[in-house]
Amino acid sequence: MSSALYVGLLLVCLQKSVEINCIAVTTLAAVGPELAPPRDLIMITLNTNYALSWDWDRDQSHADSHAVTFTTQYVGKYKLESKKTSPNWSTACEEKSHRSCDLTMLGLHYLGIYMLRVRANADRHHSKWVQLEFCPDKDAALGPPDKVDLVPAGSDLDVFISEPLTSINTSMKEHLSQMYYNILYWEHSEDSKALRTQTLSSEAKLVTLPGLKAWTLYCVSIQSCNNFYNKSSSFTSPQCMQTEGNTPWWQIILYFVGSLVIFFLVMLLLLYIPFWCYKTLKATLYPSNQLPPHFKEYLYDSPSSDIPRLLTPVSESELLCDNVIICAEPTVLEIHIFHPDAMASHPSDLKSDTSGRHSRQDSSSSSGDSGVYSTGGTSNLSQVNSNQTCRGTEDLEQVKMLEMTPGLETQLLIADEGIVDMCV
Repeated sequence: MSSALYVGLLLVCLQKSVEINCIAVTTLAAVGPELAPPRDLIMITLNTNYALSWDWDRDQSHADSHAVTFTTQYVGKYKLESKKTSPNWSTACEEKSHRSCDLTMLGLHYLGIYMLRVRANADRHHSKWVQLEFCPDKDAALGPPDKVDLVPAGSDLDVFISEPLTSINTSMKEHLSQMYYNILYWEHSEDSKALRTQTLSSEAKLVTLPGLKAWTLYCVSIQSCNNFYNKSSSFTSPQCMQTEGNTPWWQIILYFVGSLVIFFLVMLLLLYIPFWCYKTLKATLYPSNQLPPHFKEYLYDSPSSDIPRLLTPVSESELLCDNVIICAEPTVLEIHIFHPDAMASHPSDLKSDTSGRHSRQDSSSSSGDSGVYSTGGTSNLSQVNSNQTCRGTEDLEQVKMLEMTPGLETQLLIADEGIVDMCV
């Protein structure tokens, strides 16, 4: 009886085990092959810029690599150590095809400690989580100075250092209060074997390099350092600057004289320009060459008026014009009055006087002379005779002169030389 009972129980157990194995095989067939988890997790950091990167072995998984995505989550480490509440993981990157996740914009505290985890996803199947601990203060790399400027200071060099910047453009000095700089400088030389470098450490942003040679080219490279976690950045690109020396006295005098000359030239130019403008405007608005008065009579309403007269039509202006005759300058006629007694008493004086002051004429011309003659000579008479209008003017003057001496006796004295005189 007891043996039969044991055999029955054994059969029941065997049946249950077979059912369990069948269920397990069915479940594995439905799930399919397990996804390979990410591996080689690493943080790529610089100051406060963080990025989580990893690798994934596609050969160990039967899933299509193009359909695989990754999910990244993070949580504070102190939350994992708390037993009161279960940790609440925050998702940084959800089902992204890239094998990296940027954590810069998450606002991770620089002194905090965080746990990061990543898993692979494919066709609603997930791999195991792979975790990594991250502390920015300890693990984040320190960057070099943001900018370096060199300024000559006599025979020395002044180095201006701009502090490394965070992701929000603030100074890393806020997170690393004991940060300092290693300054490496050397004299520039084409021969690299003769290169002698010197090092100077300072926490200040303005450093003067002492003991340099005047008028020599020096190169400078700087790195940031922090001794708490032995952090040190890479060196900046070398920057070179030539030092200066004491300025010679002759250069000082030359600069002073040159500045004075330039100052006086500028002042002279500034004074001349207004004068030139005034002179030009005055010459334009008030010209020195004024119109004659007889022209102004026709241009203005009256000689004292400044209001111009309106232009008249051409036909009316022609009627207002008179003919103008231009004659040569008339000759000046002379009349000599002689007394008979004076002629008798001084015949020699009369002869000499007439020979010096009167022009000679031929006997033919003296016969037709009216007794009035000109001191201008025969050339003037020929010019006057050539113009009939002007000759008429001379004849009128002769007639008037004869009318001015009525009742006077005229005598013609004909000398041996043919000189004609008129006596009254």
